[in-house]
Amino acid sequence: MNHSLHSADRSTHLKIVVVALVAGIAVAAFGISARTGADYEQTAQVVKAGKPVVVTSSSTSTVR
Repeated sequence: MNHSLHSADRSTHLKIVVVALVAGIAVAAFGISARTGADYEQTAQVVKAGKPVVVTSSSTSTVR
């Protein structure tokens, strides 16, 4: 049994690649299923502009 990846044979490298590929697909599938199973939805709310408004204040006190 080799404990080094550098001296491993071709079948060992192939097993490592297959296991990594299967693990990657499993993580991606879990992420997609967790995202689409949400109970909330995001909706855009449009705010339309109304009539122009002028704001003035005549009740200010002046300190001299």
